[in-house]
Amino acid sequence: MAKRRDRVLTLIDLSPIAFVIGVLLLIVAAMLLVPAFHILLVGTEVDSNLRAFLMSSGAAGLAGLPMVLLTRNANFRLVPRQLYLLTVASWVIISVFCALPFALSDVHMSVVDSLFETVSGITTTGSTVLSELDKLPTSILLWRALLQWLGGIGIVVMVIAVLPHLRVGGMRLFRAEASDKSEKFTARSSNVAKSIGTIYVGLSLACALCYWLAGMDAFNAVYHAMTTVSTGGFSTSDQSLRQFADPDVVWVSSIFMFLSGLPFVLMVQFVRGRPWALFRDQQVRGYSYIVVVAVSSITAWLVASYGLPLSEAVRIATFSCVSIITTTGYVLIDYNLWGGLAVGAIFFMTFIGACAGSTAGGIKIFRFQIGALMLRNQMNTMIHPSGMFPVIYNRRPVSEDIVTSVIAFSFVFAGTVAIMAVALSLTGLDLTTSLSAAATAVTNVGPGLGDVVGPMGNFGSLNDASKGILILGMLMGRLEIVTVMIVFTAAFWRF
Repeated sequence: MAKRRDRVLTLIDLSPIAFVIGVLLLIVAAMLLVPAFHILLVGTEVDSNLRAFLMSSGAAGLAGLPMVLLTRNANFRLVPRQLYLLTVASWVIISVFCALPFALSDVHMSVVDSLFETVSGITTTGSTVLSELDKLPTSILLWRALLQWLGGIGIVVMVIAVLPHLRVGGMRLFRAEASDKSEKFTARSSNVAKSIGTIYVGLSLACALCYWLAGMDAFNAVYHAMTTVSTGGFSTSDQSLRQFADPDVVWVSSIFMFLSGLPFVLMVQFVRGRPWALFRDQQVRGYSYIVVVAVSSITAWLVASYGLPLSEAVRIATFSCVSIITTTGYVLIDYNLWGGLAVGAIFFMTFIGACAGSTAGGIKIFRFQIGALMLRNQMNTMIHPSGMFPVIYNRRPVSEDIVTSVIAFSFVFAGTVAIMAVALSLTGLDLTTSLSAAATAVTNVGPGLGDVVGPMGNFGSLNDASKGILILGMLMGRLEIVTVMIVFTAAFWRF
């Protein structure tokens, strides 16, 4: 009798998860109608593409509507176990439905390629298996941009409203509501998500307008605004941003990539008349400092080694460094040709990432800062064994459990990249490609190093086993790794 009661309780606990996933599928169904409407508006694409989007929209709607109707009275004060499962299940299920147009349209992508392109888009990684993007149907291009734009806002909401409650990797430093001591998901998170959504949409519109004023046509301006603010990096050409000759386009992209790497919750406070919240933040200052140092160093290297004019070197260095550190992955030039020192710096920036609470991937600035503070304190303790040296971050002491979670996350992150690199090498890839592909997947950057997955390369030549490993890597990197690992432990399912 007890076991049977436990099973019933478990089913009831799954109802709010089913409701949220159902709502998300209905949103996906609505968004799938956007490319369909675009096809009707343009009138130049084959009917099979229209059917592909309509069928995909219908499938998502038919799956999501019953889930919403049957579970609309669920208890939505979710506990951490439910949030872990919701976070992982929602990203996986949404990815499957969002992959349908790639498989059903006249692009005729395989199941693995469709999932790879979709996961790369929705996690804002920006890696692609597609080539000759200029010749693709504009509806497919538009769907790729929408995937990244939807993924971007989903990432911000997840990082601000969900992960802090899951005690993932020190994310509690960035609680949406400092006064909220509960470990449960409350309505306050919903209010913060709405404010962040407003900023996200406003930033996207501003970016599109600036791109248009810089010389892009309307379609490219809207497209690249979605993939810039989401720090995704998908483009409408294999040439990425090199297809646009105007330097103003490069500067617009650099500025909005940098802004999108800032914590969105602090941007909300900035807009509400509290700019000091943004400027005084230790993470923002560290992010700005790293960008300035990286741009200055690469600029000096390009001028000294290749004799580039200073203005051109500054533009190329700024764009490339911001693109990598924000994990956007736009490409302006093949940085593989810059020499060992510059390539090494680029590879290191791949891991850094921008700020927590932004659309960027990577380890995040604050974890490096916490690590540096811990190292300084350890050295002080060695000199003064009886001294007390608390970790102070943003003028507040950091609790021991947050420090521990940062250390654990960093260890798991490095281990995940190493294991995936070994797994990729077993599929036949060389060491440079394996290590670079693993790093760029887990950090959600997009382009890696070398001829295969480098800035001028493409992931389409990889075999299905390699792509499957990278799909898992992209999802784990976006969900902060530990979130995925916990769901697959025996303790998680022990009620």
